[in-house]
Amino acid sequence: AAKPEAPSRWFSLSWIQMAAPLAAAALVVLMLMPYLAGPSSDELLTQEVVGGHIRSLMVNHLADVPSTDEHTVKPWFNGKLDFSPPVSDLAKQGFPLVGGRLDYLNNRPVAALVYQRDKHVINVFVWPSNNSARPGGPIKTQEGYHVIRWTSSGMNFWTVSDLEQNQLAKFTDLLKASAATYPSGS
Repeated sequence: AAKPEAPSRWFSLSWIQMAAPLAAAALVVLMLMPYLAGPSSDELLTQEVVGGHIRSLMVNHLADVPSTDEHTVKPWFNGKLDFSPPVSDLAKQGFPLVGGRLDYLNNRPVAALVYQRDKHVINVFVWPSNNSARPGGPIKTQEGYHVIRWTSSGMNFWTVSDLEQNQLAKFTDLLKASAATYPSGS
């Protein structure tokens, strides 16, 4: 009589006992990878933007050029930056221009335009976009401040304020419409 074949070594109990811990370890490593990698470049830039906003409030340094006149603020940046930021007067819509200043974000000098709504300060950071710039994203909240970002007319725009989200979104929509009329890089 023929003897029945022995079970394949492939499915032996000892192989399963050895593979199970390896599979579990691989699963743990895969689950921890996002945490081990640290914050993304977008998260780091959001932290920088919020930090710039907070510093401007802490040292009472909102504007290097305090003015409600866009024709005073815009030319002030000439020779200080390698681009000309679009500056809009939104006072009629309830968001008066307070002035502008230089700041440093994303490893470069940027324009910081300052607006106000009631007693809330709104900082708008502007610098030229590159090909890898992504269009806007959802409103983020960090340290109690709301952040909205978008790209338009060859520029990155980041707004930050403790203003209520809907109000900041309204301001951003007004600014987007105004900035879209500026030629790219002018």
